[in-house]
Amino acid sequence: MSSVQSRLLNALGLLALSFVLLSAFYDQFEGGDLPCPLCILQRAGFAGAMVGLALNVRFGPKPSHYAVVILSALAGSLISVRQILLHVAPGTGSYGAELLGLHFYTWALIVYFLIVAGSAVMLMSDRQFEPQPGGAAGRTAVRGLALVALAVSLVMVFGNGVSTVVECEGGLCPDNPTGYMMLGTQPPAP
Repeated sequence: MSSVQSRLLNALGLLALSFVLLSAFYDQFEGGDLPCPLCILQRAGFAGAMVGLALNVRFGPKPSHYAVVILSALAGSLISVRQILLHVAPGTGSYGAELLGLHFYTWALIVYFLIVAGSAVMLMSDRQFEPQPGGAAGRTAVRGLALVALAVSLVMVFGNGVSTVVECEGGLCPDNPTGYMMLGTQPPAP
């Protein structure tokens, strides 16, 4: 796999994770399902993985960038497992809406697994880390998608940061949030 192909796949990964965060936003604003503290940390795990992917897209693929992706995904997966274990015992209930029969924290664990597996597969291709002859022409071809992926991911990560500050007023979030503390409002009924 060439460096250009790797950048293209990393850009597609960025768009996929942006879609994950966009879906969480949709559930938050349309479904009135405010993210709990563990949910916010899971979103931060996705944002960390996006940073590694963005570094690969912007500066070219490097093992250290993939390490950022993998470590962020592992941290996020531990948080997802923690939330699953909180709700797996009978009578403990669950948090949030379901999508195709699974809660978002279960989906998050699945996505984190896919991120780690995908990064491991990408690391198996050493050729992407070598200087590519005529690489400038190839980079031009990827530039449009790369710019879109970087812009969309930046908007998603920044939006989540702003949303978290507004929801938690810059401090600790309640375990079961009922509104945006900074606005003094309640979320729409689910």
